[in-house]
This record gives sequence, C-alpha cells and structure tokens, in this order.
Amino acid sequence: MLDPVLASRLQFAVTTIVHIIFPVMSMGLAPFLVYFTYKEIRTTDPIYEQLRRFWVRIFAVSFVVGTVTGLVLEFEFGTNFAAFSTTAGELFGGPLATEGMMAFMLEATFLGIFVFGRERVSDALYFLSSVAVALGTWLSAVWILVANSWMQTPRGYEIAVEGGQQVVKLTDPMAAYFNPRFQYMFLHMQNAAVESVALFMAGVAAYYVFRHHVWGYPVEHPEFWQTTLKIALVALVVTAPLQVLHGDLYARHVYETQPQKFAAMEALWETDSYVPEYIVAFPADLNQLLDPRTKELFGIGIPGGASWLASGGDPQATIRGLESFDTEAPPVAIVFWSFRVMVGLGFWFILLAFWGAYRWWSGDLYEDDLLHKALMGSSLLGIVAVEVGWIVTEVGRQPWVIQDVMQTSDGVSQGLTSAEATFTLAGFVTGYVLLLALYSYVVTRLIRAGPPAGDDLRSASDEPAPSEVSADE
Repeated sequence: MLDPVLASRLQFAVTTIVHIIFPVMSMGLAPFLVYFTYKEIRTTDPIYEQLRRFWVRIFAVSFVVGTVTGLVLEFEFGTNFAAFSTTAGELFGGPLATEGMMAFMLEATFLGIFVFGRERVSDALYFLSSVAVALGTWLSAVWILVANSWMQTPRGYEIAVEGGQQVVKLTDPMAAYFNPRFQYMFLHMQNAAVESVALFMAGVAAYYVFRHHVWGYPVEHPEFWQTTLKIALVALVVTAPLQVLHGDLYARHVYETQPQKFAAMEALWETDSYVPEYIVAFPADLNQLLDPRTKELFGIGIPGGASWLASGGDPQATIRGLESFDTEAPPVAIVFWSFRVMVGLGFWFILLAFWGAYRWWSGDLYEDDLLHKALMGSSLLGIVAVEVGWIVTEVGRQPWVIQDVMQTSDGVSQGLTSAEATFTLAGFVTGYVLLLALYSYVVTRLIRAGPPAGDDLRSASDEPAPSEVSADE
C-alpha cells in the first residue's frame, strides 16, 4: 500500500494530466471556430462552413469530456485534500465557484445554439453564440488560473485561527485574484492552447495533403485540407515565437518569486554565478541517473546561460542554490528534464512554423513531403509541451501546496488511509486510461469521416425545422 500523501499526489497528477488535454483542445479551437463562423457568414464560402462544422464536432466532444473530468478534479479537493480545502477554502473556493456560475454556464448555454442552431437562428445570433462559447471557454481558464496562480504567489490574505485551526482569510480580493503570477500563467496557457490546436490541425491536414499530392491517393475535399493547413500555419507563425519570448519573461518571473523552483529547473544545488544553461546533462555517476538529488552533472550547456535567463541579460548573475533553502528540494530530475523538453519543443515549433511559411511563400507547401512528415509527427507535441510545462509548474513548487504557506503533506485529508488512497488511485488510473482511449477513438473516427461534402451542406440547410415536421405529420 502507498502512503496516503504519495497516493493522493499521484492520483491528482494522473487526473490532471488527462483532464488538461480536453480544455486545451476546446480553448485552442475556440478562436478558430469564431473565425470560421465569421468568414462563413460574411463570405458565404462553403469551405468555411465545412471548417466550422468539422471542427465544432471535436470541440463539442472535448467540452463534454473536459466537463466530466473537471468535476472529478474539484471533488478530489474534498476527498484527498480536505485539510487544504478547509484552510484555503475561502480564497480558493471563490474562483472555482465563479468559474462554474459564470464561465461554464455561459459556454453551456450557447453551445447548444452553436452546435445545433445554424439553420434555426439568425446569422447575428449564431455568430453571437460562437463568441459566447469562446468567451465562456476562456473565462473558465481565467478563474482556474486565478486559483492556481494564487497558490504559486499568494497575496491579499491573512492567516487567522478559527475553531483552533489556522485558515486563510481573504483581505484584498484584487491583490489575491490578480496576483503577480496570473498574467504570466494566463497568457502562456492560452497561447499554448492555440498553438497546440494549430499543430494538431496542421498534422491532420498534412496527412491528407501528403496522401493526395505526394502519394497520389484520391482524397475527398483536398481543398478543405489545404485551407486547414494554411490557417494552422498562420496560427503557428504567430503563437510559436510568442510562446518562446513570453516563456523567457515567465522564467525570469519564476526566478524572482519562486527561486527554489528555478534552482530545481537548473538542477543547481550550490549558490553560484555564471551558471550554465544545460541543454542535456547526466549525473557523473550513471548509477544515480534516476536520483533527483544528484549534484554532480556533466553535459552540454551554454556558459552563463542560466544566469543570463534569470537576470535578463547578465551571464555573471548569481543564482541561489537548493541547499540554501530550509525546506526539502523538489524532485529535481523531473523538473529539470520537463523544463528542457518544454523549451526544446518550443524552438522546434518555431522551426516548423517558419519552415511551413517558407514553403508556402515558395509555392512548394503541398509538395514538401519532409515537411508533411514533420507536421504529422508533431501533431500531438503541443499537448506534450503543455503537459511537461504543468509538471514544471506543479512539481517544481513542491513541497508547497501554497507557496511558503502550507506544505502538500499538511493538505492531505487526515482520515485518508493507505488502502483507500491506493485503491482509488488504481481505479482512477484505469478509468482515465479507458476514457482517454475512448476520446481518442471518437476523435479519430471524426477525422476519418472528414468534412461534410457540398451536397451534405445543401441537404442539411434544406431540412425542415422540427416544428415544421410536426405540423406536416
């Protein structure tokens, strides 16, 4: 049996890793769907109706599964982290409740119109529904990230004693909800979602373009996939460089507000200056390869790179080492490698974006089979980058669940037994693996079905409304 603290942390990690896929898909698709709807109404070009109808199916599936898995996460605060919920409930619960009452209800109310109401409402109301759905999706991220960013850089609170227990009392809502970390997390997360969906769209489109133009296989609606590829590349050219540039500012902010996390990102144990930015690094003793406490590293690095990153331009800057902190260090190996995977993928996405843009400019976008293979192979890497980014964010702040206020071990439900924690962990792993497999199967089926044909669009628009069918019968 596992220790309740470890089992609870693993359970929350597993459920979060799976859940985050679905909000990324829905948040990333939202601006594309607004654009497709706008172009469909303004131009009456059938290609935009095809794009809107095709991608809204994947959006709807992602929304439904994301809702279910998100509710489970909120229940886990009570079942596995009751002590944390009791201590921080006044501040942490408010944003989560607001997310449900404001953002979720807005999105859920207008989603029905957006998915089923194209032929039943006016163009203006239908476009409004697309904007409302997108706004609700992004507002959900606002309130979730308000809560999480407060845990990273808590502000606007005081510690009080109620019933013999210390609790967090909200004293300044503006300082708490718009804490220093929020703006960094929100921009980085939302841009990452759009970038991830653009990569996914480009990968799917590249597959069909590759089959049609390179292999010569017959493909239905090749113009649909060509347009999809171009739109995805435009989004990549914008989001990929922005993610790296903003990531540089974000890392500097982490250094200033969570120096222990930054030291873990660089695997730096002793305070030092002119710290190299390792691209790859391994323990001097390979028997310690999986030991997160390994101190002696050898590898390839940029001299002074970490100091330059932390200070914003000074390669001689001093970085505080992990041994200078009173608390236990985070699992350094996990944080160190997750950070490098995230950064490496970020630069790869920039290369992909400008590679595709150059081929488009030179007129060879549909003939470059190597580019198509690279896009196909990278279609899910945006999701991977998001996952490892959140690992850096959450694992890197350990042992704190609320930075410098409450440790994770103190936030676990006190009555939770090892048997209960281990059993529920096994059940959640099994259930979430099956759920992810089912989601992947459904999305794959939707992609293989392809966009609706022109005849399908016309027949759909000619179908009578339910009221008319009832009257005829």
